Amino acid sequence: MAEKISAVKGMNDLLPEQTGRWEWLEAKFRSVMQTYAYQNIRTPIVEPTALFVRGLGEVTDIVEKEMYSFEDKMNGEHLTLRPESTAGVVRAVVEHNLLYEGGRRLYYMGPMFRHERPQRGRYRQFHQLGAEALGFSGPEVDAELILMAHAFWKSLGLQHVRLELNSLGQPDERLRHRSDLIAYLEKNLHLLDDNAKRRLHTNPLRVLDTKNPAMQELAQCAPQLLNYLGDASQAHFNAVKNILDAQGVAYSINPRLVRGMDYYNLTVFEFITEQLGSQGTICGGGRYDYLIEQIGGKPAPAVGWALGAERVLELLKEQNAPHHAPAIDAYAIVPDAASLPQVIQTIEQLRQMGVRIQMHSPAHSATGSGMGSLKSQFKKADASGALHALIFGEQELSNQQVTIKSLRDGEGEQRLVHLNELPLWGPALQSQSS
Repeated sequence: MAEKISAVKGMNDLLPEQTGRWEWLEAKFRSVMQTYAYQNIRTPIVEPTALFVRGLGEVTDIVEKEMYSFEDKMNGEHLTLRPESTAGVVRAVVEHNLLYEGGRRLYYMGPMFRHERPQRGRYRQFHQLGAEALGFSGPEVDAELILMAHAFWKSLGLQHVRLELNSLGQPDERLRHRSDLIAYLEKNLHLLDDNAKRRLHTNPLRVLDTKNPAMQELAQCAPQLLNYLGDASQAHFNAVKNILDAQGVAYSINPRLVRGMDYYNLTVFEFITEQLGSQGTICGGGRYDYLIEQIGGKPAPAVGWALGAERVLELLKEQNAPHHAPAIDAYAIVPDAASLPQVIQTIEQLRQMGVRIQMHSPAHSATGSGMGSLKSQFKKADASGALHALIFGEQELSNQQVTIKSLRDGEGEQRLVHLNELPLWGPALQSQSS
């Protein structure tokens, strides 16, 4: 027997027992996106490596340590499995001139890849759901993205998710802050860990985002970028806060919130939970007004966010929140194979109405073509997760009837329905499935 081949560490199969949760999450996400008039965009999993080097920044952890990059053997092109989706969306917008007639509101879903140590809710292949609003400069669009994420949490029934805000200002403001920050850190060089020393002159803002307990006081006392904002940047940030205040969305200001990519400016934000250990951020984003030009397009503003699907599903599980819908509305129990043509004709009518029906089919057996006992069929109906059983017994069919039996209400209520009237029961069979 050949040696068994297993999946790559940190890249997981999603089995049928799990995918119902994912489909439910994706359906909720699509619904919220459509409510806010965002349109779906799908970009390739593989992109030119230069896209991420230019877009994310050469000295980010993602580019330096985490990307899956390789050389195409056919033409020597340097390619990378996408570690995030914003750069790819911007590349597509520029390449296809999507802003020619004005701004675009877009959303995406799909797998991303980073070579990092797998841990709870964080894997080497992970999935992001995200939204990008491109071509809009106003603070009301920053607020719209935040309100949209907030609406998504509500639609999922998630609780105890807090919002943190900051403003990174504009490049010239960051430059003045950077100069003072480097001077401050150089005075305290003896307190910096190796990671901070490495970032000191390349990406000093990330030093403030340290998780090292020994550096927390140092980071807390460092010059704050908020104090370097000019009037326009401060007005933009105030406008975002005013909209959130008017909508009753709670938030806290975190002056050390910087995000992991170089392309952000002005508003940045994260949604955080305390229930997933150290991996508390489940959604993050902000404004990136210079990325489109950086990737070769005409200058245009943009803002967006992405959330980690695995982390959100973990949080739903942690909170014991409902996080899937029944996959099946009804299970068709068929005691006699001879009745199959009539049964199939009936359930096809219901399927055309959108009722999700699994018909009983016996496992392959060398002993014959029997349908199996009623007891075994009921066990399979119950195990399927179906809300109802449709019982096409010999006596029922002789009277042109079917028995509808509830499998989930605890009392097993059942009623006889004439086959001609069964389509009228379609909505009732679906009533608990949404």
